[in-house]
Amino acid sequence: MSKRRVVVTGLGLVTPVGQGAERVFEALLAGRSGIGRITHFDTDTPEWSVHIAGEVRDLDTGNLDPRALKRMDPFTQYAVVASHEAVLDSGLDLDKEDRTRIAVLMGTGIGGICELEIQCGVLREKSPRRVSPLTVPRMMFNAHTGMIALEHGLLGPNYAIGSACASSNHAIGIALRTIQYGDADIVFTGGSEAALTPVGVASFMTMKALSTRNEEPERASRPFDKGRDGFVMGEGGAVLILEEREHALRRGARIYAEVKGFGSSDDAHHITAPEESAEGMLRSMQLALADARIAPDQVGYVNCHGTSTELNDKTECLALKRCFADHAKKLQVSSTKSMIGHLLGASGAVELAVTCLSLHHGRLHPTINQDEPDPDCDLDTIPNVAREARIEYAISNSFGFGGTNATIAIQRHDS
Repeated sequence: MSKRRVVVTGLGLVTPVGQGAERVFEALLAGRSGIGRITHFDTDTPEWSVHIAGEVRDLDTGNLDPRALKRMDPFTQYAVVASHEAVLDSGLDLDKEDRTRIAVLMGTGIGGICELEIQCGVLREKSPRRVSPLTVPRMMFNAHTGMIALEHGLLGPNYAIGSACASSNHAIGIALRTIQYGDADIVFTGGSEAALTPVGVASFMTMKALSTRNEEPERASRPFDKGRDGFVMGEGGAVLILEEREHALRRGARIYAEVKGFGSSDDAHHITAPEESAEGMLRSMQLALADARIAPDQVGYVNCHGTSTELNDKTECLALKRCFADHAKKLQVSSTKSMIGHLLGASGAVELAVTCLSLHHGRLHPTINQDEPDPDCDLDTIPNVAREARIEYAISNSFGFGGTNATIAIQRHDS
């Protein structure tokens, strides 16, 4: 039996460079950075060596009930807002759909850490009786999937996936399978993250994983550049509406891209560092291409994990060279994180949405802050300036702590 085909018909984005799919894409094409000084909490003390991040500013919640939003941790707010944007973008009339055939599968790496920190403070400084009864619904890992279902009345499969920075790519991959195997016709998928809290930032800071280029925030995230000194944390979310292709065509939907394949693997090497031969990353890409039935030399663009850390960037470039062999010299690759920072469990969702837009519009965003190429990262990283390019096939990589790897392969769709 042949697999059902799956397409992307709606995109919702909440990011440090703005909100809304087209607005975000235009900012990325312009090479605009969303990195700035942290305002969510005070880092202006000697104990903090990191003062910068990619924050979501001026979140437009539209017509959402302010009282409902107060019952959500920020990671859930970002997901719910993005879900409404995605529905509007897709043209779906949910009142005409069988809601038992619509699933919600979302990723997050950390979940409601903001709420957890707040209530730990209440417990420590006041009393157990003062801890909010809404603590669990706000901080639970699947709060975003549950609230999206409540907002839209969706009755199909509903769960959250956590695999660190690969979370939303895994969620999207399982969403693909869910439609292919006939368990749903439509899936709201993607991921969200809001870990810019004192504990969230301090945890990565004490690992020496973050950039300390505090005086030049917009130039701090510099994947593949020899001068990179760590990643920059970001926050936000993305919801992609995946739909069975025939269902989308029957309703005359605009289609961004077709989701062709999914691959995942693990390094089984180190809890935080990638395995230096890149075997796990390589296997993830090979599995995605095999699942999609795409030859390596058919791929024209890769949206890299590209974190701006020394080990990750060179290991991913090695994996690309091993996967694509001589064709690697012809690949165009870029890192969205150079402008929005690392959104952890939401990064894959934002980056796949951007990759869909890239194929749909025939335009590739740059990797900014490319001043001195690292000899170990000698690929075409689309340095500093966007370019026009008609791409047929692309992949998007996400790799996470725990050695986990996930790759999504897509194809341009000519509606």
